[in-house]
Amino acid sequence: MVSEMSIRPAQPEDARAIAEIHVASWRGAYRGLIPQHILDGLDVAQRERAWGRIIRASIDGLPTEGETGPSLKTIVAESDGGLLGWCSFGPGRDEELRNHGEVAGIYADPAAWGTGAGFRLMSTATNALSEAGFTSAFLWVLDGNGRAIGFYERNGWHDSGATKLDDFHGEMLRERRYERAL
Repeated sequence: MVSEMSIRPAQPEDARAIAEIHVASWRGAYRGLIPQHILDGLDVAQRERAWGRIIRASIDGLPTEGETGPSLKTIVAESDGGLLGWCSFGPGRDEELRNHGEVAGIYADPAAWGTGAGFRLMSTATNALSEAGFTSAFLWVLDGNGRAIGFYERNGWHDSGATKLDDFHGEMLRERRYERAL
């Protein structure tokens, strides 16, 4: 059980912990959905460097490397000085959805699953998107990720019926778009 939890903006010094959570959560959540060799090849050091760039771009208000438009905001859930999870959100990155808010990623350390960290992160992100003037939001979820789909549906999201294929290290992964009013 988590004693006290706070939500705050990610800082550059969080890059390592965010990367560790990113890799651990992918390995826990995507086992059987993504080929094991890809999960085994995830590199915390590479993710740490990427997260350092993402966080710095967010703080500076610049587009994330490889993206156009406003930068995403990243927030973290913290308890007892350690990070439990993170969430990135902002204006929609898909061209046809730029007038909608997007939750671009939300992950919790598998040890923190069920603690409320994901709920607090999602609530903070959707509230911030609403305060920014968005009336609806979307996110993409890996097809077959029942745990995430259940979490999203419990938090007011619904399957829009839209899908896309994403090339991840040569593997074509199907994602489903979930939406909700803000």
